[in-house]
Amino acid sequence: MSDSIKHECGIALIRLRKPIEYYVEKYGTPMYGVNKLFLLMQKQHNRGQDGAGVASIKIDSMPGMEYISRFRSVKTRAIDSIFGKIGKEYKKLKEDSPDKAQDINWVWENMPFLGDVYLGHLRYGTHGVNSVDNCHPMVRENNWRSRSLAVAGNFNMTNVDEQFQKLIELGQHPKHKSDTITVLEKIGHFLDEENQQLFDSYKNDFTNKEITTLIEDNLNLERVLKRAGKDFDGGYAMAGLTGYGASFVVRDPNGIRPAYYYIDDEVVVVASEKPAIKTAFDVDYSAIKEVPPGHALIVDKEGNPSLKEILEPRQKLSCSFERIYFSRGNDPEIYEERKNMGKLLCRQILEAVNYDLKHTVFSYIPNTAETSWLGMMKGIEDYLRMYRKQAILNQELTEEQLDDILQFKPRAEKLVIKDVKLRTFITDDSNRDDLVTHVYDTTYEVVEKGVDTLVVLDDSIVRGTTLEKSIIKMLDKLEPKKIIIVSCAPQIRYPDCYGIDMSRVKEFVAFRAMLELLKDRDLYYKVDEVYDKCLAAEGTDAFMETNFMKELYDLFTHDEIAAKVSEIVKAPNVNAEVQVIYQTIEELHQACPNHKGDWYFTGNYPTPGGTRVVNRAFMNFVEKKAVRAY
Repeated sequence: MSDSIKHECGIALIRLRKPIEYYVEKYGTPMYGVNKLFLLMQKQHNRGQDGAGVASIKIDSMPGMEYISRFRSVKTRAIDSIFGKIGKEYKKLKEDSPDKAQDINWVWENMPFLGDVYLGHLRYGTHGVNSVDNCHPMVRENNWRSRSLAVAGNFNMTNVDEQFQKLIELGQHPKHKSDTITVLEKIGHFLDEENQQLFDSYKNDFTNKEITTLIEDNLNLERVLKRAGKDFDGGYAMAGLTGYGASFVVRDPNGIRPAYYYIDDEVVVVASEKPAIKTAFDVDYSAIKEVPPGHALIVDKEGNPSLKEILEPRQKLSCSFERIYFSRGNDPEIYEERKNMGKLLCRQILEAVNYDLKHTVFSYIPNTAETSWLGMMKGIEDYLRMYRKQAILNQELTEEQLDDILQFKPRAEKLVIKDVKLRTFITDDSNRDDLVTHVYDTTYEVVEKGVDTLVVLDDSIVRGTTLEKSIIKMLDKLEPKKIIIVSCAPQIRYPDCYGIDMSRVKEFVAFRAMLELLKDRDLYYKVDEVYDKCLAAEGTDAFMETNFMKELYDLFTHDEIAAKVSEIVKAPNVNAEVQVIYQTIEELHQACPNHKGDWYFTGNYPTPGGTRVVNRAFMNFVEKKAVRAY
């Protein structure tokens, strides 16, 4: 993706189902759970580079012993920083008390992070200051373990204001107004209520100490999650640990955010991506399952897992951006999907180059687009195979012509290389633009000047600024006849409110293109008409049912907007012809048949809160408010 946008966060949960002695005997270390959590997080580092955090719970620890531990970091290598700290604690423990360190029970009691349940989180902040206070897991501690809670998640809520108000109505006084804190306090409130109800039912027959154990043995975490989540609106995969040792992962009813799990007699594992579990635990892909939409995987204090329906599942609309870009491409399903995305673009590409493959050079940017590029090249080769077959059947070729056709191969080159990471120490705009041009470098002397067409495949085109300021200018220095930028993703027209930092519509190059088309055709008054409709609907059900901005896009075809984008990203001093090609919605669904969450392309939001966000985002644009729409 040449235009950087924020990724989805990542979660990792491990519940050890055996006593610590088992892992020491079988794997030679009490750090088995810690090591596996490190691997799970390291294999998902693509999902968060703004920070990381981990938490652990010791089950049935003695009073006076720290039963909940948490480390967080916003350092450049946050995962290494956290686990380096944990490793130093273990090393110090062994150095200070070498004799006692041979006693596994003593180590378990005295090693801060060693536990039975582990929770990890990788953060890509969608908004706000990147401080350690914003890193998950968030913790709500209490002297009663059954009231303590740690939560981490990959989510954004679209109705934080309403949730915040509900907390106030419940009698709370929240310190912060963020979706993470709101979710923590909402679940925490109903966890407190469950505790209180159980306490009241036992108080006449048992001592308080006995009641503590009874609550931990009988607390209904399923009911807590049902009550807390009944009015959540957003995309989420939330993971939580309770202080007494029960844990959970709950997924939104549309399955927008991903969550996968693996269970055997030693562990229960949950992660945002399958390959992380596969690599960390060396298990077959067939053994890794998907947490169903609207369900929670709950692991009780004893380590027994169960799947419970928390909210009624709706149409599954899992995020297609996960498949296009966010998730690691070594998942076998994603690998095939990305290849199919590239292959399905071949029809448009061949038409754009007028089927002149002899004078076409194929490349890609960034590295994450390589798999789709492989699929694209396979599609071009398939076309050549059919062309050769037809040419031979026609029997109208000379021997030399036939030999040329049989020997011809598509020209593939590594044209674009990301050379340095831009440091924004230059504040002057003109000088900064010049510096941006040199963030990427290219391979010279492989293009026939004035003759060749360059086809460069990208994951997606969001803002178009990197294309305009850097990539196209750089490619133009090779002096090609034409530059074609191909996007694996369809046109990003609408904001995302379920995880990605894409909430201001004026930043999208497709939106800018639509506005330019309105101006070209003397239709800009339509903007005011749509704004008036939004204004009239605000506060009513219609504001959450109708995406009014669709009316503006419906005035133009897919190709018309693509053509205007081509004009926008071509800087005045670029000599080559420039064309931008986008994947179609139909082809995206064909490539990813099980992941049809496409609201950023189509404006079809799976929740009422999403529709409200798009209307509010459009109103913010008209009102010139550079603020988040949710």
